[in-house]
Amino acid sequence: MEQKPITVFARWQVKEGHLDKVLNLFTELVEQTRQEEGNLFYTVHQCNTEPHTFMLYEAYTNEAAVAAHRASAHFQAIALGQIIPVLENREVILATQLF
Repeated sequence: MEQKPITVFARWQVKEGHLDKVLNLFTELVEQTRQEEGNLFYTVHQCNTEPHTFMLYEAYTNEAAVAAHRASAHFQAIALGQIIPVLENREVILATQLF
């Protein structure tokens, strides 16, 4: 059976006072994630009406690539270690394209 790419949709809301820190951390996180073997794309969007809200849109070749991303040193250090602790809210949806 053919493995289909996995798309990740995430909504991160940054706590007051931490916006600049998170914006700076995104630069390295995005750069390193895009270099991962199984990454197809990784983009970060900032909400026009709520600047503390970000939408992450990313895709990986398969579930193993998603797991490798989450286990990577940069995800562990930057996302888990520095960004996620200063989030007010975090929602993550993994999806497989049907059509």
